[in-house]
Amino acid sequence: MRTIAVTMASAALLLGACGGEKKEEAPAATPAAEAPAAAPAAAAAGAAAPITGKTIEVKMIGDDKGYRFEPTDVTIAAGDGIKFIMVSGGPHNVAFDPAKVPADVKAQLDANIPEKIGELSSSMKMNPNESITVSFGNIKPGTYEYFCTPHLAMGMKGKITVQ
Repeated sequence: MRTIAVTMASAALLLGACGGEKKEEAPAATPAAEAPAAAPAAAAAGAAAPITGKTIEVKMIGDDKGYRFEPTDVTIAAGDGIKFIMVSGGPHNVAFDPAKVPADVKAQLDANIPEKIGELSSSMKMNPNESITVSFGNIKPGTYEYFCTPHLAMGMKGKITVQ
């Protein structure tokens, strides 16, 4: 009988703790308050320029024929975007060598790459149909070499020519 009373009292305490009292704590949570602090850092790096033209698709493939982007070389107009789609053989990403990107383009191109893991390097895509869309808005004409970080040694690279 005593065990039942202790169990019932414990259950009442647990249920009471799960009541609507948490609403007062939610505004005091700090993660939401910290989110605006990240915005100035992103603004300092430059804002992403929107795609103002068309979006071209490039497949990221790894199979028995090797690791590659299809098509490898792409010619676009300034303001276009490229949607890199993970097809097979991942993980894949899209990266540009900071030493090969002109200094006056580097910050804008970096800002135009969503979900980065580093400077001029997108996040890894693991599953088929995941994608990375890079804007070439505010990017001056020129040729920009790119590659997949995990598969660079296997020749997975290409060129984007902005006209």
